[in-house]
Amino acid sequence: MKTIIEPFRIKMVEPIRLTTPAEREQLLRAAHFNPFQIPAEAVLIDLLTDSGTAAMSSEQWAGMLRGDESYAGAKSWFRFELVMRELTGMPHVLPTHQGRASERILFELLGGPGKYVPNNTHFDTTRANVEHSGATAADLVVDAGLNPKGRHPFKGNMDPSKLAGLISQVGAGNIPLCMVTVTNNSGGGQPVSLANLREVRRICNAHGIPLFLDAARFAENAYLIKKREPGQQDRPVVDIVRDMFALADGATISAKKDGLVNIGGVLLMRDDRLAERANNLLILTEGFVTYGGLAGRDLEAMAQGFREVLDEDYLQYRLRSVEYLGVGLLRAGVPIIEPPGGHAIYIDAGAFLPHVPPEQFPGQALLVALYRHAGIRAVEIGSVMFGRTDPATGEAVRPPMELVRLAIPRRVYTQSHIDYVIEALTELAAVKDRIKGLRITEAPAVLRHFSAKFEEVS
Repeated sequence: MKTIIEPFRIKMVEPIRLTTPAEREQLLRAAHFNPFQIPAEAVLIDLLTDSGTAAMSSEQWAGMLRGDESYAGAKSWFRFELVMRELTGMPHVLPTHQGRASERILFELLGGPGKYVPNNTHFDTTRANVEHSGATAADLVVDAGLNPKGRHPFKGNMDPSKLAGLISQVGAGNIPLCMVTVTNNSGGGQPVSLANLREVRRICNAHGIPLFLDAARFAENAYLIKKREPGQQDRPVVDIVRDMFALADGATISAKKDGLVNIGGVLLMRDDRLAERANNLLILTEGFVTYGGLAGRDLEAMAQGFREVLDEDYLQYRLRSVEYLGVGLLRAGVPIIEPPGGHAIYIDAGAFLPHVPPEQFPGQALLVALYRHAGIRAVEIGSVMFGRTDPATGEAVRPPMELVRLAIPRRVYTQSHIDYVIEALTELAAVKDRIKGLRITEAPAVLRHFSAKFEEVS
């Protein structure tokens, strides 16, 4: 059967408000052409992020009713801890309110001036937390990951030779940890292979460097391993997941992705001394170690969500739905990062809008056009999010790709919604030469994409 069906029934619905072109134009101008500033009720299909936007299951809602709100040692905590230990094999499980809280604790403890943190590709909050500590974030993705049209099956892989080169250049003593993001969000939601993780682990072992995973989308990565990596096709996804975590000394997880919840995070560690320091910082900034800034009901929802995400019928539907969007856009002549990966489709905005130069932010320009035309919200991953000024030369430093991410919330939209997105971008492709570039009129120094203000270039 070719038809994609959702492996669930819809039990509750939320109305979507349809806006007029005139309303959307007014809203865009009031938001200074930044979709983050548009009220959610004025968005028809919201592909801004897959973080915290999932629809929870009936079992998750039932678990929330069982939530134990005791301050210390709640039953909900022990259920959550058991699930995470069985899934990851990590002895130390710290709950946090979301992934960036896990990152903040980790890099406050291990970061600092003069240190370097390699990653395949840091995402925005990870990079911000690394740099906030004073450390340098180094992106070491394989060259195939920088070629949008290449069909390499594991474009999220870290390049082992680049890692070895960084160690040789700065010294292992200045690298407190190595991190690998699965799937590689900034690089198109592309997966990392088990073979690559094993090679990175080997290099880290040789130099005494701990290996951590940014594992927000660990289940999607594991399913793509099952589909694409030789020798993995007949293995259960849960076994592949355990292999991934077995190669790591720790992990940060935003449960708002593959945890299928609206809030929550995890920090996992093997090292007893590091865990003790992290526990102390958790108590200081998040809450006691058995709730970490979350309610008991949130822990219950997370425990159930981390079980449900490993259902292979769900994962097949999830990844096939993303692929369906990607194939539809390619047929319409919209360039994307190929092959479609997990959780999102990434439009190559630089190629789609060649008349808009990087300094006029082609990704942001496409976001504006997409909302203006169809009421669809997405996010830029390009020079707005990752552009910076070189402090030594004063010159603009731009990322290698100008992208627009269409992040698909889990269990929220149906195939007809995705068809609408394809139709909208197909129509935009016919008039793309009319899309105007943008300039920044106001922006903060850090994470500017959330609140920057723009104006269109006439």
